Amino acid sequence: MTLTAILVLVLTGLGAGFAGGLFGIGGGVVIVPALYAAFTGMGMAEDEAIKTAIATSMATIIVTSIRSVMRHHRHDNVDWPVLKAWMPGLAVGAVLGSVFARYIDGQVLTGIFGAGLILLATQRLMSTRGHKQTQEGALPSQPAQHGIAGAVGAFSSLLGIGGGVIGVLLLTQFGRSVHRAVGTAAGFGLVIAIPGTLGYLWPAATDTEVMPWRIGLVSIVGFLAIASGTFFGAPIGASTAAKLDAKLLTRIFASYAALTGILMLKEAVFG
Repeated sequence: MTLTAILVLVLTGLGAGFAGGLFGIGGGVVIVPALYAAFTGMGMAEDEAIKTAIATSMATIIVTSIRSVMRHHRHDNVDWPVLKAWMPGLAVGAVLGSVFARYIDGQVLTGIFGAGLILLATQRLMSTRGHKQTQEGALPSQPAQHGIAGAVGAFSSLLGIGGGVIGVLLLTQFGRSVHRAVGTAAGFGLVIAIPGTLGYLWPAATDTEVMPWRIGLVSIVGFLAIASGTFFGAPIGASTAAKLDAKLLTRIFASYAALTGILMLKEAVFG
């Protein structure tokens, strides 16, 4: 990997970290495409490149989420009871997602997720037009929460994202303010990223000549380059989020989610 490619990845990590802190996402939506382009540019086969990009993105989310959660906690924007209740489902789902990622057609999952993201983003944009927010604490039953958390963990791990994209939308639907939803969703990213990364570290049949510095499907060089950028970007994004108006932040996030969904759907359909 050339010095220029590493510099581009560091800058990508800075932007992804800022987005992670601002919206409570892990930054994988930005990181995965960047890593995929870098790896294919090095001559790696497309199927292996996307899996390595997803696995490496998951590892970098650990760094992003830790920094983001710490900063959101300082602003009292992390709903710890909800985070603790969702931890088991998120962790189990993340492990299953990292295992299934080796066998499931990624284009099909990306298409489904992208379409769902567009629909959810549309709903969030509509919610800013004078509709009353659900009362704080209006969560589904405990078994339902475990099931939802498991699904969030699995899809997030499969796609190499931190779970914040879905988490923010779900938590605001369950009555949390957008600031509290963003802070709590940042915690989702950490709970998903640790077990998800462990699953991706499991040895895999890979081309070691093209990508020698790799453990399982995780690129060590890619991880260090991205992580160095997210380390500084995440707290800046979290501090910015705390200063923004809730309705404005909701609109920014919904627009971001809609654009991301369109790009993911386009990738699934046209490749």
